[in-house]
Amino acid sequence: MIRNYIDWLINLPWGIYTEDRLDLKLASKILDDEHHGLEKVKERVLEYLAVQKLTNSLKGPILCLAGPPGVGKTSLAKSIAKSLDRKFIRISLGGVRDESEIRGHRRTYVGAMPGRIIRGMSKAGTMNPVFLLDEIDKMSSDFRGDPSSAMLEVLDPEQNHHFSDHYIEETFDLSQVLFIATANNLATIPGPLRDRMEIITIAGYTEVEKAEIVKDHLLPKQLKEHGLKKGNLQLREAAIYDMIRYYTRESGVRGLERQLAAICRKAARAIVAEDRKRITVTEKNLSEYLGKRLYRYGQAETTDQVGVVTGLAYTTVGGDTLSIEVSLSPGKGKLLLTGKLGDVMRESAQAAFSYIRSKADELNIDPNFNEKHDIHIHVPEGAVPKDGPSAGITIATALVSALTGRPVSKEVGMTGEITLRGRVLPIGGLKEKALGAHRAGLKTIILPKDNEKDIDDIPESVREGLTFIPVSHLDEVLEKALVGEGR
Repeated sequence: MIRNYIDWLINLPWGIYTEDRLDLKLASKILDDEHHGLEKVKERVLEYLAVQKLTNSLKGPILCLAGPPGVGKTSLAKSIAKSLDRKFIRISLGGVRDESEIRGHRRTYVGAMPGRIIRGMSKAGTMNPVFLLDEIDKMSSDFRGDPSSAMLEVLDPEQNHHFSDHYIEETFDLSQVLFIATANNLATIPGPLRDRMEIITIAGYTEVEKAEIVKDHLLPKQLKEHGLKKGNLQLREAAIYDMIRYYTRESGVRGLERQLAAICRKAARAIVAEDRKRITVTEKNLSEYLGKRLYRYGQAETTDQVGVVTGLAYTTVGGDTLSIEVSLSPGKGKLLLTGKLGDVMRESAQAAFSYIRSKADELNIDPNFNEKHDIHIHVPEGAVPKDGPSAGITIATALVSALTGRPVSKEVGMTGEITLRGRVLPIGGLKEKALGAHRAGLKTIILPKDNEKDIDDIPESVREGLTFIPVSHLDEVLEKALVGEGR
């Protein structure tokens, strides 16, 4: 036991540091070559390098990359280590329930050993590696203690230069380590732990970015893995977009890579079995390689309709359009909501309904409409759960259209939360929603005035094809969205 302890103690890299490669241009090139987009993260790493170069001493920052699966969080951490020329250590925290996994066991126990942090440092052989804490949101606690509380000391820049492991019982300096945590869901990370990390959100890739990633990264990689040369397989751009739209539904690119691998396998078989030299995949023959389309994307309405409005939705797989339908039937004022709606969306519909009742005279609606009609609000694709407040103005517009008989313009998509006074409040995910609208063939987007600043984040190619109308009140929405005369 004593020999084991002394071995661990001697193997720790006391005072051994690697020299950082503080070349901003080279670091920027490495990050750009290996990852498309993700500008905020790259910018933060280059800022860290610049400050390191000026001060020559800096506590390692603690970054948390939060975003959906498959957007490149783990591989980005490897690229950061490469650009800094530091050792890279990864530990997975998914399913860790025992506090001693982080802090180690007391030496009195049989089979005692240090925790994962000290083991990682011993493996790195230096005091300043890039340390990746993968899936930090998936730690949980039970009767053996709370590992997320043990992480507080590791990730606190004020405390971690005196980190104490139960097995080693000597303070160890972690202040020069560059900690990078990854998470899919920030809501499951305890508040005090989240407070110690600098959170950088990665929203997922747009269609345009995915197409670039396929051309620059995924396709060359898959060709190499399947023993194909560049001239053996040609993938047309239209086929790439079809693959993104109809064969994958995700924020990242893992599913896309699997579909590319399927095309490469079929191409390899054709080259070997049929002795063909070149395979060209177009949007017309894509189904021969990938089978029938797996998904459908929302398309804009073909005519102006009464009681049907196109809303814009933000999902974990990007932006999409959402039709909201309102139907009136003789009855006693029952409000029915269907389409697997969450509580927040149901409350949005109630708020829209109450606003319209309070403004019935101004909107030229029969004040007693709720006593004469049953109102049914439905959001199609009933098997898909939907929630969030951003459909408020869409539901209100559909209700007004159904009650006045005025059609809604087929070219308009809208998003915004509504209050009982008819004010339009800001929403999230405008970039993704705009891409979904553009893809569906909409021409105009009505958005909250407070979201006007977010228009700059939308790619220029998409901005040029859309007209953005910022609004602060429902009256402005109705003025822009409703066409023709009512009943």
